[in-house]
Amino acid sequence: MAEDVADDLVVSHRLTIPADELRWRFSRGSGPGGQSVNTTDSRVELTWDARASRSLDPVGLERLLRRYPDGVVTVRATEQRSQWQNRRTARSRLAEAVRRAVATPPPARRPTRPSRAAVERRLANKRRRSQLKAQRREPP
Repeated sequence: MAEDVADDLVVSHRLTIPADELRWRFSRGSGPGGQSVNTTDSRVELTWDARASRSLDPVGLERLLRRYPDGVVTVRATEQRSQWQNRRTARSRLAEAVRRAVATPPPARRPTRPSRAAVERRLANKRRRSQLKAQRREPP
């Protein structure tokens, strides 16, 4: 069964945003549609206020606030001709934005040094290239 634009937004298996927390705005948008673009409200703006949400745990909220300091996530969709398709696009964009914002950060990279063999290979390759270019030059 296809997901309806009026349903709760499933971000991940642990996070679902209730439909009543989503705020929709519609307006006339640019883009494809010919003359109908001037008469239909096909541009969609979807907003979610994470601070007022009851669906996000404190750790997820803290991570989201790092990316969105005011706690409000807004996405827009204008690519499609129909409002319904733009609503679906906006829902998937919002889910992806929230998913990225609350994701566990990757572990910090431990700095490493190149091995002695790697350094020697690099220097040997530089010497080889230098000799090759020197052979191309005209003799003095």
